[in-house]
Amino acid sequence: MITLYHCANARSFRALWALEEIGLDYELKMLPFPPRFLAREYLDINPLGTIPYLVDGETRMTESSAICLYLVERYGAAAMKVAADEPAYGAYLNGLFFGEATLTFPQTIVLRYSRLEPEERRLPQAAIDYARWFLARLRAVDAIVGSQDYYCAGRFTMADISIGYALLFANALGLDDDFSEALRGYWKRLSTRPAFLAALAAQERAGVEQGSGEPALNLRTG
Repeated sequence: MITLYHCANARSFRALWALEEIGLDYELKMLPFPPRFLAREYLDINPLGTIPYLVDGETRMTESSAICLYLVERYGAAAMKVAADEPAYGAYLNGLFFGEATLTFPQTIVLRYSRLEPEERRLPQAAIDYARWFLARLRAVDAIVGSQDYYCAGRFTMADISIGYALLFANALGLDDDFSEALRGYWKRLSTRPAFLAALAAQERAGVEQGSGEPALNLRTG
């Protein structure tokens, strides 16, 4: 049984979404955010205190995009990966890591300095600057999904999960107000997928059962 340590709507959502898309059985362990401060006992499991933390037999993983790659390579779902001999292989790998390293990073700065820090330590200008950075980098995705439904290979892949989480994060931060029509359409295609909705339901159900508290990131609707 795969075990995933997760905070609601945090970057570990990538792994949860991937598990649902592939159709794997898993145990979901919900934690309050940030767990390194609010669940100190978790440091005995993951000394970094970060999420995600995936346990699969002897395997231990902490990087959300790498977990997506691991799950799709180890457990099949051939349509969701791009093989090395396909023309879109490079684009697939680029999107898989672009979603985390380029898009999610600046959003974490926005979250920290606009919401997580105590009022006296917040830095509104830093939050504004990094929001602009995120939106500038997002233009690369905009250019792609303006002419096709998914990021690469003509189909939904793990690259879309990686990038899709960055769009979820943007929604929670209110940055989706600046999405182009193409990005709005892309986000809608991703966020209405049955597995995406199942992942949302799974974290909500587990959060209630385990009493993990309110998520740091609440999705906007409407």
